[in-house]
This record gives sequence, C-alpha cells and structure tokens, in this order.
Amino acid sequence: MLSHVRSLIKQADPEVVEEWKWRGVPVWSHDGIIWHRETYKSVVKLTFAKGASLEDPSRLFNSSLEGNTRRAIDIHEGDEIDEAAFKQLIRAAAALNRAR
Repeated sequence: MLSHVRSLIKQADPEVVEEWKWRGVPVWSHDGIIWHRETYKSVVKLTFAKGASLEDPSRLFNSSLEGNTRRAIDIHEGDEIDEAAFKQLIRAAAALNRAR
C-alpha cells in the first residue's frame, strides 16, 4: 500500500520531495510540508499539515478531524483509496503551500 501511495503522490505532483525527519518520519513537501506518514500496528496514518484548510468532497479524511490545522487519512489493511480524489488532495495541498 505504501509503495502505491508513493506512486500516486509522484503522479499527482512530480516535484514533490520525500524526506526523512523527526527520527525517521517520512515527510512529503512541495513549498512546505504536504503530509507525513506514521505507521502503527493496525493503521498507516497520512497526516496533512494543513488538511483543515483543504476541501475534501470525497471525504478521504477520516481521522484527526477535530483539530484546527491537520487532518489525516487512516489506511487499514485491505482498504482501497480513491486514487483520483487522493491525487486531487495532493495537488490542492501543494497549491495551498504555494499560495502562502
């Protein structure tokens, strides 16, 4: 799943940069942090740094919904991701970074 998500990110934004920060946390950036990944026993969490400012008509965000800044997508084993909606979310996050 992680390699698939990485592929979708590169398709959505070929200029995105993947870095490792905060003691090994993968972070994807384009003119600022777009999102970072956390891996837990039962879920992979993709936390969008400015997720609360992004429109999410496909309702991909399913975690960390109470915050004023971040939003997250929790992916459980066997989940499928709406590829078109995910790519749009990546593009919107990068555009938001460029606008600020």
